[in-house]
Amino acid sequence: MRSLPLPLALTARLTPVVVLACAGWAMSSGPLTETQDTAAKDTQKTQSEKTTGPSSTAVSKTYAAAPAPCTGIAAKTITSLVPGAKTAGKEIPSTDTDLRRTCSWNALKGYDYRWLDVSFEITESDDAAQTSYKERTGEKSGGGAVPGLGDEAYSVVNLTTEDKQQTREGVVIARVSNALVVVNYNGSDFETKKAPSTDEINKGAIKAAKEVVAALVNSLKS
Repeated sequence: MRSLPLPLALTARLTPVVVLACAGWAMSSGPLTETQDTAAKDTQKTQSEKTTGPSSTAVSKTYAAAPAPCTGIAAKTITSLVPGAKTAGKEIPSTDTDLRRTCSWNALKGYDYRWLDVSFEITESDDAAQTSYKERTGEKSGGGAVPGLGDEAYSVVNLTTEDKQQTREGVVIARVSNALVVVNYNGSDFETKKAPSTDEINKGAIKAAKEVVAALVNSLKS
């Protein structure tokens, strides 16, 4: 294995992860609280029960917390997609692991560099997840739907070039009820300055996404 400094394009790829880790992927959730007069509240409750009976407006969530992301992909898949990487992966720190958890793998083998990260994101409802899904896929034009992956899924691959070094990155976004699965997979060849083919990166990202979605679904059974 050759030890080489990462090009600017890959250094830039790492920077968002560090920033997001420092920021703690800050997210917040929870029911709104109100301060009400006790007597008035009891009176309203009694009147309501007499006329319509008790009711609840709580939204039922299929997924209440994000599962462990580093165990969502099989070791043999990591070995195939990120040669030379430690299969255990590295989880990115988060201020709220119930809402978002991310794991990453990266390695330089010879002149070939690969990076993979996967994230689970839990929203308050299916509608909230659908809104987030539409916003994200709308920002990433040029891709297409991935049939049979979650409730809906989208895949896109882009090529960037910096200092004559190509990097190709694939992104898969999948929604399963109120949860989102996001996969990023990219690669570069430092010897040829070329990037892996679109087909290789796209298939790799989709393969990882299928395993992560399966892990999310199976988390309900454990």
